[in-house]
Amino acid sequence: MRLVRTVALVAVLAVTAFVVPTSAVQPTDVSLVRIRHAEGVAVGGQDVIWILAVGSDARPGQVMTRSRGDALQMVGINTRTGSATAIGVPRDSWVAIPGHGREKINSALYFAGPSGMAGAMRNLIGIEPDYVLVTRFPFFEDMVDDIGGITVTNPRRFQDPYLKKEGFKQGRIHLDGYNAMAFSRIRKGLAGGDFDRSANQQRTLRGIHARIRSQADRPGFIERGVMTVMAHTDTNASPGELFEIAQAVAQVDPRRITTCVVRGRVGFVGAASVVFPDVSQARRLGREARQDAALRHC
Repeated sequence: MRLVRTVALVAVLAVTAFVVPTSAVQPTDVSLVRIRHAEGVAVGGQDVIWILAVGSDARPGQVMTRSRGDALQMVGINTRTGSATAIGVPRDSWVAIPGHGREKINSALYFAGPSGMAGAMRNLIGIEPDYVLVTRFPFFEDMVDDIGGITVTNPRRFQDPYLKKEGFKQGRIHLDGYNAMAFSRIRKGLAGGDFDRSANQQRTLRGIHARIRSQADRPGFIERGVMTVMAHTDTNASPGELFEIAQAVAQVDPRRITTCVVRGRVGFVGAASVVFPDVSQARRLGREARQDAALRHC
């Protein structure tokens, strides 16, 4: 089965894992960048790993790591306690981007690549990630299909005339790859707009983690997956780091996952609609989760 050839790898797209099908992924589909301050992951010596997950909206032919970011989730994993947290940031948040003044946070990837996105997130939340994971949305769809789909709990019915005309019903629903992508990207059909979309992305990541965790104890599952990732992913991380990250993901306890979305208000800068984030809340979330990857208040 193709599922045997996949692996829970990076805790991203949040508290989750990302799974790489051996036959479908190209090096331009996934990028995992270790930020320079990180000395590498050591499960025995570093309690919390921070990974910033970014969905790139790069079109065919565009460079994935120099296009605008879409889904933005800062994920922390505590390798000692098995807890994990995800802090979601609306993509239109108006923030300081190192070397480029104030812009929408999703443009940090375009202006300065993964390191620029890491710096923009540090300026907002107060945590600089150890790694930045960038993926294309077609890869995300293939990944969800390869693991047999996911189950999420949808708090309210919504729809979109372009991505999901018939809509998503309220309650527990099973999603294939396309529908997981649509569930994560729809904004205009949601009462809370970008804020509700970020929360849906976190629900999707919980679904992915649950599905992957159920497979992670298969003998050789992680080892084979790490080798696949090294062959198909653009990364400056070592095989040892990837193995440690994969182990950390597999050890996350679903009961110890906490999530929150940075609040804010919608406004305008010139003619552009933006989100002015609640910086005090964002910094509080960062302080609260920095040491143990756990949120007690949202």
